[in-house]
Order: sequence, then C-alpha cells, then structure tokens
Amino acid sequence: MAQTFSNSMELGKKAPDFNLIDVVSGNQISLNEAKGDKGLVVLFICNHCPFVIHVNALLVRLANEYKVKGINFVAISSNDVDEYPQDGPEFMKKVALENQYPFPYLYDEYQEVAEAYDATCTPDVFVFDKNLTSFYHGQLDKSRPGNGIPSTGDEIKKVLDTLLIDKVYLESISPSMGCGIKWKS
Repeated sequence: MAQTFSNSMELGKKAPDFNLIDVVSGNQISLNEAKGDKGLVVLFICNHCPFVIHVNALLVRLANEYKVKGINFVAISSNDVDEYPQDGPEFMKKVALENQYPFPYLYDEYQEVAEAYDATCTPDVFVFDKNLTSFYHGQLDKSRPGNGIPSTGDEIKKVLDTLLIDKVYLESISPSMGCGIKWKS
C-alpha cells in the first residue's frame, strides 16, 4: 500500500467552490449548501483505500457529533473510475449506505475539485470556518492501518473544538497520509 502525504494549504485561503452530484440523493450539492453554521469539513476519500476503510466508522461518528454543533461534513471522491471502477458512483452509493454516511458523498468526475483543493491522498482532510476560510489541513489522528494505534480522531476533535470557540488552532499540524488520488492520464 503506497503512502502519499497531503500537501500543505495556506491558512486563511477561501475554500474553492464546487457543485457536484451526491451519489446517494442524486442532487447537486454546492459548497455553500454543504457548509454548516460554524464550519465545514471537506474529506477527499474513496471506496477502496485501506486508509479510508480504516477511518470510515470514525468519520461517521465525527460527522454525527459535530453536525449538531454546526460543523457539517462532505466527502468527495475524485479517483479515475476507468482505472479504478470500484470507486465509481454506483459503488460510492453502496459504500455510503453501508457505512451510513451522515454527509453527502460527492463524485468529482473531472477531478477539477481535487485539483482546486490540491488534494493528493485519501483521506485528505480540509477544515473551513463559517466564512469558508481554511482553518486546518492535516490528519485525523496518528492511527494508520496496521500501526496498532486506535483511530480516535483526537487531533481533528481538538481542531473542531477550537473552531467552535472561534480561536486559532495553534498546535503543530501533521499532514494527512493515505493512498494517492488516482489521476486520469
């Protein structure tokens, strides 16, 4: 399993806009429709990545916990489905329903959104404040498949709790790590 790290993102940068299909509802979801009153977590994920599979239950718990506090989540899959058909929309819908994703799972068919965010891996985690200004771009926690560390989301919880009280997150940020996004040739 190849490991790719996320790129750094300048804090204070505006979230790139998007308008993508939610594979479960069939509805178009825009950036503004996705955001919560207090913020938005944008996750680049896919179906087959062992790093994403490892954190799926955590993502569901986090989204359920923070949605009621005003922070919404949205997941985006940008992989090349010609080379990785298991990441196509019909399989995305199946994974979303099986895992009971409480957030939209959007299909980035042309990979334009992944490019705009400079997403590189799955999972790649971006947090934006209520004004859709970048607040954090890094890992959920130190857990990885096979490293024996439980996936608690301790780091992302600190970030989200800091966002909720309108403070600046001052702790060091470790990049996310996972499978590289599968780009079209």
